[in-house]
Formats: sequence, structure tokens, C-alpha cells
Amino acid sequence: MTDSSYTPSLRRLGLSGLVVSAVGLGCNNLGRPGAATESQRGSDRVVRAAIDAGITFFDVADTYGATPGLAEERLGKALGTRRSDVVVATKFGMDAGGANGPDFGARGSRRYVRNAVEASLRRLGTDWIDLYQFHTPDPRTPIDETLSALDDLVREGKVRYIGHSNRSGWQIAQAEYVARELGVERFVSAQNNYNLTDRRAELEVLPASAEFGIGVLPYFPLANGLLTGKYSSGKAPEGSRLARTRQHLLEDAVSPTLQAYSAFARERGVSEVTVAIGWLLAQTPVASVIAGATSVEQVAANAAADQWVPTEEDLAELDGLFPAPERIALF
Repeated sequence: MTDSSYTPSLRRLGLSGLVVSAVGLGCNNLGRPGAATESQRGSDRVVRAAIDAGITFFDVADTYGATPGLAEERLGKALGTRRSDVVVATKFGMDAGGANGPDFGARGSRRYVRNAVEASLRRLGTDWIDLYQFHTPDPRTPIDETLSALDDLVREGKVRYIGHSNRSGWQIAQAEYVARELGVERFVSAQNNYNLTDRRAELEVLPASAEFGIGVLPYFPLANGLLTGKYSSGKAPEGSRLARTRQHLLEDAVSPTLQAYSAFARERGVSEVTVAIGWLLAQTPVASVIAGATSVEQVAANAAADQWVPTEEDLAELDGLFPAPERIALF
């Protein structure tokens, strides 16, 4: 049930006015050594396939690629004249190895935020960034300084919306209330690790995001490929992610749970990829699922995944295979 002509549905990102495709393209593979998307030509092919499949949301970061910033360059060139047709999201705040100038260990500071956005705009070849995301918390810089700097960028038109990544529940709440107190732009999205094999985001991130009207953007939706079925033999196909790194995960690929998961997908006539993405899209307040790809075929499969809507019975069966994390009662 994967039709390459299927157009992904569109969703609002939280309570904001930003509309994104339910399935986005994770651009971490653009410019990645050994991948089909390492070259500009390979990146062009995947980006164009995504646009043709109806994907409007492209997520990148200033640290992605063989060298920091390379993935942004690849994406900018691949989009070309189609830039205004899509939503471009990028991130700052990880160690960019000097690509944005020295950071002095304060990557949420006003100085660094300003340098980082200008560098990303140049690499992307654009005048604005649709969603600018704080990649990881900066323990050295008060969140009010970062929010103030980001608010300036929105007012200047260089950034349209702001989001964050890898924040815990209390950090999400803190940022929300600080933004309210300062009267500045608030974060509209949260990007965190979330998939069937790792549901810890349900403990704090999803409840906090739902409370504050923040759209969740799961990354690693396929659990490093474990939820695709490609490693079911316990071996990594040549060129696959686990052929290069994290080979210890291959032991998990032959677990009874993942075998039952594969059977679940077969019984419904869909792929494991479709189940993994469809399940995430059924979770509140998930807005879009960011899925990476290195081939046109992967793009088509990812884009079509939101056509499968799990029933209550499907969700219950998946809960049985991949139990939700237990919440600790505080009172």
C-alpha cells in the first residue's frame, strides 16, 4: 500500500500558523560520506523526489554533512527555485566545529545565535528560515537571552518560527513561561527522539508539548532502521546505516518482539515503515514525522506512510508489543 503518487496530508505545527507535511524529509544524509546523497547530484535526486511526492517539510542542521554546514549547502542548491514552495527548518546549538565562528562554549548566547543564523542563511542560499530550532540546551546561557535573540530574528524577518530539540519536560515549561513573561516569540515545536522502541518522550515531552500547544517532531522514527525490517536476518545490507555503525543493534533486529512487529505489518498488508510512521502520526501532539532517505524509493515509501491510519485495536496490539513507559505517581 505504498503509492508513489500519494500526497502526504498537511498539518499545523502545534497552535502556530505554520503548516507542514505529515511526513518530512530528514536531511541528515545530505553530504554524508558513503551515502548516495553524499554528492550534490544524489542530494538533488532525493530532494526533488520528496517535492514530487508532496513533502513540503525539510529538516536540516548546521552540523549535518561530512563537514558542518555541508548538508545545508546541499539542501539549498537542491531546492533552487522551489525554495518558496517548501518549509525549511534548520538548527543551531550543537558544536559546529567553528563553521559559525567561535562559540566560546555558549551556543545559546545572543552573539552566537546571530552568527549562526547568518551562516545558515548563506549556506542555504535563502533570505529566511521557516523554522529555526535550538538543537540542544545550553547550560551556560540563560534561556531568556536565547529567546530574546531569537525574537529579534523573527522581527527582522530572517526567521519565521522558532522551535527546540532535545529538551526535557521542565525545560519546555520553563521556556514557555519565560517567553510569556518577556512577551517574546515562543517555541512552537519540539524535536525529540521518539519511536515504538523508545517511548520515553511520552513521560514528559509529549504531555508538556500538548499542554503548551507545541507540535512534536519525532526524530529516529525508524529506530536506526530496526523498524524497517531490513535487518530481520540479523545482517546489515551493504551501504545500510548499521553496516557502518552501531552494529550491536543487529542483535535486537532478530528479537521476538520485532519478528512479531513484522508479522503485524504483513497481516495488514503494509510495510514496517508504514506502521512505524503511521503509529507516530496517531500520537498527540505529533505534527510531522522526520524520516531520512538516501534513495527515491525510500522517499516514496516514507511519503505514503501516512495513508495508513491505525485503529484502536491496532494501537492496543502495538502497545502490547512495545509497552508505554510507566509513569511514577508523585502523589
